[in-house]
Amino acid sequence: MPQTTETQGPLGHGQSDRTADRSGASRVGRTLAAAYPGLVCDLDGVVYRGAQPVPHAVDELTKAQHNGSRVVYATNNASRPPAIVAESLRGFGVRLDDADVLTSSMAGAGHLAHQLPAGAAVLAIGGPGVTEALEAAGLRPVAAADAAKTPVEAVLQGYGAGVTAAELGEAAYAIQGGARWVATNNDLTLPTDRGVAPGNGSLVAAVQLAVGIEPTVVGKPGPMLYELAAEALGTGPDSTLGIGDRLETDTAGAHAAGMDALHVLTGVHGPADLVRAPRGMRPRFIGVDLRVLDEAYAEPAPAGNGRWMAAGWAGTLVGQGNSARVSFEAGGAADADLAWVAKLRLALPVLWQALDQGLITDAEAVAALPEPQ
Repeated sequence: MPQTTETQGPLGHGQSDRTADRSGASRVGRTLAAAYPGLVCDLDGVVYRGAQPVPHAVDELTKAQHNGSRVVYATNNASRPPAIVAESLRGFGVRLDDADVLTSSMAGAGHLAHQLPAGAAVLAIGGPGVTEALEAAGLRPVAAADAAKTPVEAVLQGYGAGVTAAELGEAAYAIQGGARWVATNNDLTLPTDRGVAPGNGSLVAAVQLAVGIEPTVVGKPGPMLYELAAEALGTGPDSTLGIGDRLETDTAGAHAAGMDALHVLTGVHGPADLVRAPRGMRPRFIGVDLRVLDEAYAEPAPAGNGRWMAAGWAGTLVGQGNSARVSFEAGGAADADLAWVAKLRLALPVLWQALDQGLITDAEAVAALPEPQ
């Protein structure tokens, strides 16, 4: 990618001004897939929800690969081994190798392998992905059923749909006995095709209540998964785009690794969550779904006095308190035909800036969001 200059805005992280039109609006100019040769894609809520693929996701990822993008999949869901995840994705039509899947179990096992001697016994809590990751890292996984008679040096806790109260109890006993405690991730919820279910963070919280200490968390929002992904892709942070549906994990994790983030509205967090997001969790790019990868993305840029511009359109906060709203104009004339997602992209920096300056409250910012058309 070309050299860029850094500007600071209400997004809360460095924004690369790749190109600028004559109005001064910061724009990517090319499609997002062309602007970022490396894509790190989350799975739950982005590519699939439970057993169902997210609409347009597979087609857009295939198109991006056909046009030269490299894609790896990084997930906090530690329950399944990468080969099983890859096979499931191939069943949806995704083109990938097993090595293109990176899980938080891999990050957790790698973290422990740097701290423990080869062959050290580690209590494996979670799905088979936890056990396989420990074995691949040269450690000896111990099942909860064997924990009472097998001393362990650490506990690696990841998500598993079949995790029982007895297994959580064994984790608590080992931790109280001095074992290191590593959690693959702390997502409180997990999106499925039937709704939102408790995630690994909920199970970790149950153990934490019993032991009174916090685990080392290696998955998102930490940088480790994204750093592993960049290594696999062969791209630097400036050339790698993190894609996700959760602000506190996907966006925060990409930022922690120095990457830009694309947030898609197909999973957990919607517009109200976006506008309330603290500075470190505000993504650079917004898409309704992964079709955004094939767009020439017009990125809003500040134009002074609370005014933001993108592709000739201006967004400005008008009114105050409960009557506050974002006005959209082009050439001095309002146009109600501007697409909703374009309005949302323009409204967010306007509202973020007003929030940061204390001009409106969170509730007033949510109320000022453009209504879906």
